Amino acid sequence: MAKRHRSALIVGASRGLGLGLVKALLSRGWDVTATARGPAPDLEGLAPVAPRVERVDIDDDATVMRLRETLVGRSFDVVFIVAGVATDAQVPVPEIDRAVALKVYETNAISPIRAAETLAPLVAPGGLVVLMSSILGSVAANDSGDWESYRASKAALNTLARSFEARHRADPFGVVLMHPGWVRTAMGGPEADIDVATSTEGMAEVLERQLGRKGCVYLDYRGETLPW
Repeated sequence: MAKRHRSALIVGASRGLGLGLVKALLSRGWDVTATARGPAPDLEGLAPVAPRVERVDIDDDATVMRLRETLVGRSFDVVFIVAGVATDAQVPVPEIDRAVALKVYETNAISPIRAAETLAPLVAPGGLVVLMSSILGSVAANDSGDWESYRASKAALNTLARSFEARHRADPFGVVLMHPGWVRTAMGGPEADIDVATSTEGMAEVLERQLGRKGCVYLDYRGETLPW
């Protein structure tokens, strides 16, 4: 795709990787619209250019639909759904509270795909629907067995994303499942390998290279393909 002024919708950008993605794309000259569930001073105060910010709860279909209605007539090269949780991730599935495990599954697997379906009409031809996954969602790479409920939710997201792509194969956009690396965020912890800027600058570079390509791919922030 020829280089031109590009636009992105980042769903879940109040902090961490979502906020970092907004910064990375703004620094590359992209026009960015971002969402947050509530007040997001770090997002709304970005300088010298702050993104347009909308209020969305990924688990509330009505707010996602309102977002689409608010943005009707616009199109985006990238719609990136970042939102996710890792509640009680270290608790084995036989011990975790059922309601907690089901909420993790809802937020990490069901809600992103429902949001992707709702927002797909906003994706420009040659654009991308991007879903924040994780290497922990790889069934083939699971040889340690920890973070069970989180792993299962991301594996489910990966499977649902492939079904989403198959359902939209005639549409002019591609689907990317993105592993950001092990990042020093509230979720990743202070011992993680890389900082937010390294991850998000890498992801921005990968997405720019991926524009114009169809199909469903599972990539990390360096552009490497991950095993399903």
